[in-house]
Amino acid sequence: METVKKMAILADSAKYDVSCSSSGSNRKNSGGVGNGALSGICHSWSEDGRCISLLKTLYTNNCVYDCAYCINRISNDIPRASFTPRELADLTIDFYRRNYIEGLFLSSGVYPNPDKTMENLIETMEILRKEYKFFGYIHVKAIPGADPLLINKAGMLADRMSVNIELPSEKSLRLLAPQKSKEKIFKPMAQITQGLMQIGEEKGKYRFSQKFVPAGQSTQMIVGATNDTDLSIISLSQGLYDNFKLKRVYYSAYVPVNEGPNLPALIQAPPMKRENRLYQADWLLRFYGFKASELLDQDNQNFDMDLDPKCDWAIRHFDFFPVEINKASYNEILRVPGIGVKSAKKIIKMRKFGKIDFLGLKKLGVVLKRAKYFITCNGRYSEGLYIYPENLRNRLIQKKPADMQIKIFQESGL
Repeated sequence: METVKKMAILADSAKYDVSCSSSGSNRKNSGGVGNGALSGICHSWSEDGRCISLLKTLYTNNCVYDCAYCINRISNDIPRASFTPRELADLTIDFYRRNYIEGLFLSSGVYPNPDKTMENLIETMEILRKEYKFFGYIHVKAIPGADPLLINKAGMLADRMSVNIELPSEKSLRLLAPQKSKEKIFKPMAQITQGLMQIGEEKGKYRFSQKFVPAGQSTQMIVGATNDTDLSIISLSQGLYDNFKLKRVYYSAYVPVNEGPNLPALIQAPPMKRENRLYQADWLLRFYGFKASELLDQDNQNFDMDLDPKCDWAIRHFDFFPVEINKASYNEILRVPGIGVKSAKKIIKMRKFGKIDFLGLKKLGVVLKRAKYFITCNGRYSEGLYIYPENLRNRLIQKKPADMQIKIFQESGL
């Protein structure tokens, strides 16, 4: 089969994997081609929010697993293809030299077994790193079940590694991916975490130390394929951040590509809005000091689709407010809807020079149309504002055209 045809098949097979992010690497050029440092990678995003900045492909879409949700499952009758390590390395360099890409996102179906699959991915990276002297960004998937020595070797060659959890619970895995288990998934995750900790210790002792996954590790969870609640999903995410020091957890709205008795109906659209809410909540976990148990609880196990998670939390905890802008701590200010990390830091800095009023907050970038209901300046609410908690939700809901994508990472929007 021609390389171009293989590329068409395998790139298409990889499009449902969203756990790619090229930020955070410090692999610099030292006499070869490419640069994996932070400024050396550019991003672009498709309309549905998926990363398209890297050459994103599978090594093979042959797979011994029969996961119900996966287009590449063994029981599907689809075109199959496989690269050789040489073909894929040559293709990557050719695309790079044509300025099509800045790096490589490399995943694979598991065939014929985890060890052989991992060996093929490693050989591809070795050709790029050692023969072509490619110092650009490489994100590679760690294959659960592969020998720990292979995982370690891959970590020495890649900038980022990821092990996809796929589904939020053991029950969901048994339902849709019975050949997989959380134990097998967490094992390489823990190994990568241990390797990162070890390299961190060596940096403090030695002037020159080996690089091991310098951009950290990430994972992906599918949202909407099972009846797992948002509470269970973000609780798992918090555990991953705390225990495995992950850089990112990616959430992928379930795309119905197969039929099956345990799958949602094919007529349902991917739950993109729910995916966006989970990303917003994830942002609150990582940068705003929230805990999963604060954002949701047993009485509220799923996010409000009409309100972002921060506004939803604020309405349900109205006793926390109002926050006095000129006296509150940084962490208290961060909890105000409409105030992001940058704005909160500016507020703390500007208070040293005098009292801040509502006009000053607007100049600092605070979204007053949300924040005004939850703050006071010098002991007063915004002029002419009357607070009715029972009607606050309706005031905060903003109706948008159906085709307008939610901007989930806008700093001031959280």
